[in-house]
Amino acid sequence: MPKSEVASSKSMQDYLRAIAALSNNGDPVSTTEISRYFKIAPASVTEMLKKLSENGYVNYSSYHGSTLNAKGLKEAQKITRKHRLLERFLSDVLHIGKDQVHTQACEMEHSLSDEAEESLCRFLNHPGKCPDDDKIIPACDLPFSTCEECIALHKQGLEEVGKRQQNLKSICNLKSGVHAKISFIRGEHRILQRLLDMGLTPGTPIKIERVAPLKGPIEVCVRGSKVALGQDIAANVFVDLDGNNIQGENHFRRRRGWRGGHARNDPTSVT
Repeated sequence: MPKSEVASSKSMQDYLRAIAALSNNGDPVSTTEISRYFKIAPASVTEMLKKLSENGYVNYSSYHGSTLNAKGLKEAQKITRKHRLLERFLSDVLHIGKDQVHTQACEMEHSLSDEAEESLCRFLNHPGKCPDDDKIIPACDLPFSTCEECIALHKQGLEEVGKRQQNLKSICNLKSGVHAKISFIRGEHRILQRLLDMGLTPGTPIKIERVAPLKGPIEVCVRGSKVALGQDIAANVFVDLDGNNIQGENHFRRRRGWRGGHARNDPTSVT
């Protein structure tokens, strides 16, 4: 691939990851916010956003900001996952300072292959959060419901297992009142068993009853009972973003004036 195409691909991935990081539960991100994020001129941001829109990654409006569509979100989660896994590797294995891992990971993430990403995840024992800012590492796109399935299949030497088509979201990032169905549980046997004992299994419908402020526990209704999950354990439970499994967020967006990927009111400020 020519050098110019590689650079273009890197820039596109950087923008997708930035939009995902700046967006608040799918709200539009303004050109000004992205400009400040990259510390570049708004005109340069607008040019790239138009390119991303033409390539089918974002919904772009000069007045309403930009949102990721399903294709863009999948790509953003992929590069974000590679970035945060690399941060864990740099911190945990190479013992590079937490103030340096982000910059180093930015340089490495674009050249990390999917196969290397999968191997790195297994090597690091399926970590849940990055070291510098404690953000959740997105779930992988392998078609497993638990990490134990991945480990067992890998030991058998079966590599070609396909990819998960859905975009998954940690329940830590859901709002109170949302109904969803568990699609994937991450972590070693100890974590899996603890969640299974609570009735939280892949395929189980749940409702987010309450999300405590300041990274407090998340109260979940499952099988008719309410359980409280600390953020560390809840970060390992993922639900399907694309299917009909999540209910409640669409209602939330409709109340705010969300329509057809854009908002009627001014959505340019993101918290």
